[in-house]
Amino acid sequence: MTSRRRFIGLAAGLLVATPSVSRAQQAGKVSRIGYLRRTSLQPADIAELRLGLRELGHVEGQNLIIDERYANGDAGRLPALAGELIRLKVQVLVVDGGATLAAIRAVIGATPIVFAFVGDPVAAGFVSSLDRPGGTMTGLTNFSSELAPKRLQLLHEILPAKRVGVMYNPVNPFTRTGGTLRWERLRAGAGSLAIELTFAEAQTSGELAATVAKLSQAGVGALLVIADGMYFTERARIVDLAASYRLPAAYPEREYVEAGGLMSYGPNLSNNFRRAAAYVDKILKGAKPADLAVEQPTKFELVINLTTAKTLGLTIPQSLLLRADEVIQ
Repeated sequence: MTSRRRFIGLAAGLLVATPSVSRAQQAGKVSRIGYLRRTSLQPADIAELRLGLRELGHVEGQNLIIDERYANGDAGRLPALAGELIRLKVQVLVVDGGATLAAIRAVIGATPIVFAFVGDPVAAGFVSSLDRPGGTMTGLTNFSSELAPKRLQLLHEILPAKRVGVMYNPVNPFTRTGGTLRWERLRAGAGSLAIELTFAEAQTSGELAATVAKLSQAGVGALLVIADGMYFTERARIVDLAASYRLPAAYPEREYVEAGGLMSYGPNLSNNFRRAAAYVDKILKGAKPADLAVEQPTKFELVINLTTAKTLGLTIPQSLLLRADEVIQ
């Protein structure tokens, strides 16, 4: 099933769903929440959040207002957008990831925050611990130190390249302070597959082209992209750059594959927004973010773009296709 068909089905479900707990909402009471993204609108994500809230009895137009703001990839706009939402007196602010939190933490005050995906919120300093976050923030993490080695293994099954380029952002808080275990396991995984890793940094969008070119000139046969908010925003460009050098690439999120990338392995971030609704519901009912444990991912999905594979002249092993959660053709 393509992402478009999946989204249409989700939108249709929103139209017919009847919340089983709506009668439990206090008559006449209207809750107000904010929704802030560093990127532009991602329709499936906000639809999942709305669906999750509806299932818990929070229905727009009846007892809920959602104020949305999007920075369209310009992190410099985030503090002002967060300020707008706070002045609207939102009771909870739902945000996407760590880049957004880092940009707005100086202006959010005591407003409760629910984040949908942060690589390592403890290492980044957003929460004290996963079990007891403390402060005003909680939510979901998409962190697993096993993911990068797993992507490398899956990429190796498609193309047993002897040298693989690893692109990462050195200013990403997780890469800088929480990435030691990740790098150790990635290097160990590469060693077991007899793969030589070549690391290259890209800190800004302006450095992406030069970084991919540098890796290609170094003779890498494939590319592994490490999760990063800026990379996610620039995913279409990164996919195009990999294609221009005919580099098969493994990505952290399915959205890269939907943009034309070869394959991804990781948690479904849109589903995280639906799970975030449970946090919003609890906070609206009086719970404190400090007491709500951060959830870690429990299910990961493999997505493969068969059209891209054919363009690169690659044949995806049948065993891998059978394990894929979705194959885009």
